[in-house]
Amino acid sequence: MATLGLSKVFILDKYFTELQKFWETEKKLQDASSSNEAVHLQQRLKSLSTELVTLRNRLHVGQGQGQANNFELNASSPNLNLSSSGAGLSASALQQHTNGQQAAPKNHSFSQTLPSNAGSGGGGGGGPVVSARNTSIPHPLPHQLADKSGLSHHQNGNGHGPSTGTLPHMSSLGNILGHGSHPNPHSQSNSNTLPMRSSNSGHLAASSNPVGGGGQHPVSHTQSQQMPFIPQPKLANPCQSVKTLPFGFGFAGGQQKLHQQQASPSPKDMQDLIHLSGPLTEHAVMRTLQARFNEQRYFTNVGPILLSINPYLDVGNPLTLTSTRALPLAPQLQKIVQEAVRQQSETGYPQAIILSGTSGAGKTANAMLMLRQLFAIAGGGPETDAFKHLAAAFTVLRSLGSAKTTTNSESSRIGQFIEVQVTDGALYRTKIHCYFLDQTRVIRPLPKEKNYHIFYQMLAGLNRDERMKLHLEGYSPVNLRYLRGDIGQNEQEDAARFQAWKTCLGILGIPFLDVVRVLAAVLLLGNVHFVDGGGLEVDVKGETELNSVASLLGVPPAALFRGLTTRTHNVRGQLVKSVCGDGDANMTRDCLAKALYCRTVATIVRRANSLKRLGSTLGTLSSDSNESVHNQADAASQHASTIGGGNAGSKSMAALNNAVRHATDGFIGILDMFGFEEPSPHAQLEHLCINLCAETMQHFYNTHIFKSSVESCRDEGIVCDTEVDYVDNVPCIDLISSLRTGLLSMLDAECSVRGTAESYVAKLKVQHRCSTRLETKPTAEPHDPRMFLIRHFAGRVEYDTTDFLDTNRDRVPDDLVAVFYKHSCNFGFATHLFGSELKALYAQQQAPRGLSFRISPTSHSDLLNGDEPVSTLTQDFHTRLDNLLRTLVHARPHFVRCIRSNGSETAGSFDRATVVRQIRSLQVLETVNLMASGFPHRMRFKQFNARYRMLAPFRLLRRSEDKALEDCQLILQYAMERPPVLDGSVTLAWAPGKRHVFLSEGIRQHLEHLRTEIRHKSATLMQATWRGWWWRKKVGSGTGKHSRAAHHPPSNAAAPLPVAKTGNSGNKGASSAAMAALAAVAASAPSTVPRLSAKSTSLGIGGTVTRPRPQPIAGTPPPDPQEKCDQKIIQQTCNLFGLDLERPPPVPPSRSYTINGNSKLGYPQSRVMKMNFPEEGQTDTQHLKKGETVTVVGASTGRGHLLVEHKGQSYHVPFQYMELISSNSNGNANAGGGVTATLGAIPAGQGTGVKI
Repeated sequence: MATLGLSKVFILDKYFTELQKFWETEKKLQDASSSNEAVHLQQRLKSLSTELVTLRNRLHVGQGQGQANNFELNASSPNLNLSSSGAGLSASALQQHTNGQQAAPKNHSFSQTLPSNAGSGGGGGGGPVVSARNTSIPHPLPHQLADKSGLSHHQNGNGHGPSTGTLPHMSSLGNILGHGSHPNPHSQSNSNTLPMRSSNSGHLAASSNPVGGGGQHPVSHTQSQQMPFIPQPKLANPCQSVKTLPFGFGFAGGQQKLHQQQASPSPKDMQDLIHLSGPLTEHAVMRTLQARFNEQRYFTNVGPILLSINPYLDVGNPLTLTSTRALPLAPQLQKIVQEAVRQQSETGYPQAIILSGTSGAGKTANAMLMLRQLFAIAGGGPETDAFKHLAAAFTVLRSLGSAKTTTNSESSRIGQFIEVQVTDGALYRTKIHCYFLDQTRVIRPLPKEKNYHIFYQMLAGLNRDERMKLHLEGYSPVNLRYLRGDIGQNEQEDAARFQAWKTCLGILGIPFLDVVRVLAAVLLLGNVHFVDGGGLEVDVKGETELNSVASLLGVPPAALFRGLTTRTHNVRGQLVKSVCGDGDANMTRDCLAKALYCRTVATIVRRANSLKRLGSTLGTLSSDSNESVHNQADAASQHASTIGGGNAGSKSMAALNNAVRHATDGFIGILDMFGFEEPSPHAQLEHLCINLCAETMQHFYNTHIFKSSVESCRDEGIVCDTEVDYVDNVPCIDLISSLRTGLLSMLDAECSVRGTAESYVAKLKVQHRCSTRLETKPTAEPHDPRMFLIRHFAGRVEYDTTDFLDTNRDRVPDDLVAVFYKHSCNFGFATHLFGSELKALYAQQQAPRGLSFRISPTSHSDLLNGDEPVSTLTQDFHTRLDNLLRTLVHARPHFVRCIRSNGSETAGSFDRATVVRQIRSLQVLETVNLMASGFPHRMRFKQFNARYRMLAPFRLLRRSEDKALEDCQLILQYAMERPPVLDGSVTLAWAPGKRHVFLSEGIRQHLEHLRTEIRHKSATLMQATWRGWWWRKKVGSGTGKHSRAAHHPPSNAAAPLPVAKTGNSGNKGASSAAMAALAAVAASAPSTVPRLSAKSTSLGIGGTVTRPRPQPIAGTPPPDPQEKCDQKIIQQTCNLFGLDLERPPPVPPSRSYTINGNSKLGYPQSRVMKMNFPEEGQTDTQHLKKGETVTVVGASTGRGHLLVEHKGQSYHVPFQYMELISSNSNGNANAGGGVTATLGAIPAGQGTGVKI
């Protein structure tokens, strides 16, 4: 009985939600700016009106005794009617609130703070205990104010208080499903604090006694619009039935009494560091992290931020989507992915999961786990083609882009930003943005480090025939100069990985032999060495290897030798050729090796991003794999240039792609960038760029977590006494990357004047002599003029500038590029690697002509019509890093801070010194302090109300723009009626600003807990209600009555849901409402319950419930109606296609024939009238009668009409009024289904139409 009554409450909630939409749509219709918009809004009003009538019919029930007493409320129920005496409101206040004119209190407290361990009982005279970490003066709690008010203003139960501007109070001890309470009545005095409610619900009228059945005083409705009878409910607090557990713990025990102090748990059970007991110290954090690490709990939260400690349990795992299949997915990682998907689907706002930490901290492993979870939630799981394609791409890229360093055996040398487009909760496109920096490793790995994994795997996995084809017979890591360093190798494991890599190349559609030919050529180039021959030309050592390289790359050996040893110079317009020395020739050889390798990687990345599937109109057109689709300055021109030419077709395609981008801006990105590195003995230019990237990510974290919190509170006048103290690393970033005086800018200037490493170091030390970040080495060793030392946020690093200038130039001469032109090179893949450069080079007659191109791939539009590229290695990296930051700034970040447990990759070892150093650099203590005692979260008033409105009675919410702040305060007051038991010094603080509600992490967790519990209870109740009705319907009326009598006492308080009968048009509205309820049940059902779908479940036929068939994703999804597309792009697209936004497109001319089966029948045709025309009642006379044979002479000018001639008269008749006579008919229509027999005979010899 009770559950059936609750279904009415949910329908009532739906009714008023639709009514609000109706009013808003009506207001929009008055302000409509175009006829198309007006027509759309009128259709919307008609649809809403039909839905409102249906819901009102569902709600119309008769009055009866006992109805008001047995009516119960759910968490989301709208309390629409109060008793005549008012529930804590005077009669005038009730009338004002009903009319939407209730006066709101004008004086608000600046912040509402619940201190830690504050007593929550109604009585007691002790003051609240203030947290040691929050020195703000706490305001009294709602129940404390009410108790004090009750002592001084005790009434005798009449329910009228002195103030009419306050809100009615609900019992803090009541239960949602409880039938009554007997509190003592109190009233509330007016004050300058936020509007509080008295602590008791005794102001209800005496007629609401839950025992007796008579004496009710239902409210009579005199409005012009008939409303259903609603029993008199009490204004229950939706949060009363939620069992509030202590924060930060997973206890699932019974209900805890709020006045009892909870025993401090073990550190291993501390899931969130903001609940640390006692003073916040480094020792307390380390003790907790180590205790959880020893219990194999490697993930710990700091509010919404996640700390992950790498235990090194699977050292040597290649860290791909396939190899991480066996690794368990932590619930904390799963929660981050679910939260990102939820926010993206609800708001359409881009989401970015940012993983940061030192090298070897486990960023790539966590990224792969979260990507698998993202596919499981939105992408259909690991069995889809998209997942297999992406898994193959990561397997290929991990071998090409990872290497062994002194601190990490699987170090990622390629930064990755994995962009996943998710629309309406469904994944439809992925793209990998790669940031390749460590090019020097290809030719010169550091001591005790290795080259890229693919070289060792290829040497171990190639069979003898393949080795002979690739000229690698007899070669190993010992005798290949590019593989010098650490030559240790596990050949069996490398051979197995190479076979998997070979298979994945086939999945991507990349020819295996093409790639390994280039990789073999790179290895053999290292054994080619040029020496001074004493004459004009240099001599070559390793001529066999040079010939093998030429054969592998498909070029003549002599041409390759000339390309490596000669230069073309442009001297005042004259082309002059010269012979290089041995040093320049060896440098050109190394440049060729780096160019071949990094261009091969870029080609594979482009291929991995080119999976053709529905909606994939972006991401496959750009020729630069390092480019982000969200930050292209000239997206339209690049799209047009890639498609071809600058004609109207390419421009229209660019405009369409730009328009589609507006609909696909909502993405979920997983950022796995470079971690901070301290290489030994000295760092190179690539390490400086890597550490700059780490500094930038740390600055992004500081800005988003610390700086934005402080500035937002200051801008909106919020006083927060928590000291937010953090280390700002802006001076270090400015030292490296400032526009004119930064180290990178000075390096570019030194390259342009052909300086040396010594002069560069001398200049930067003079320029930055006052910088605190540029230090000198504190040793007694002789000073090296090519060394300098920088103090980064995570440690000091010494840099060796010996190769800085050569690496930064990043140039390959056009004499070498011209060797791979299609006329002289028979290896198409090699020609493709330099395609853009060759196109720019041979755009003019003379080639080569003394140009230089970038080693890394460059798009054709960046070559400036054949001139030299203007960017260096550092400039290119800095530009792409800025583009990445622009993407992250426009996204909602989710942070995962990764920590390595030790420096030797020992499984299960927790090195305290290593972890402490990372805790300090990541500023974990400062983050815990802010999350526990500050205001790290802020939400717009409207956004806050939309998310947490179910925490307050629906009837009391104003739901208007100008009353948004009052709604926020009301929701927070109801949520704080039963505050949780606090642990440590976390506070329940909130403060209203000018545009935002500022929340502490404690109250955010409390609100989320209440919201989750209320939604879960509501979903469970809906499922129970529907299942009970469906079961009673299935087993029959007799058994259903017996079952209902056994579980519920007989009462007429509520009626069961109506039964939808097949074919009964009278119950059409009820059936649609039941279908809507069924869809809501299916959407909120737990994972253990099989989902039901309105498309697959028949309410009229009991017994069979089939699993709904998943719907395919069809094309690019429609744009978000809230997001306004660029009017300029819309107008440009309409002009290209000849469209007019103000007028609909013209109706196409009617066809001059009719389709009958597989034949086209022309006019004239003979047809039989199926009904009278005009119909009875339209006119007095009927010109065409049912059964008459008429002649159709053609299509009418009216849409859907035909021109009919009969007895010398012409008529425009709708085609539904007639049916076509088949040629073989003799009085009857053909036997096809749905065609009725004709009544008139066809005259002999009369044709039914001319067959075309």
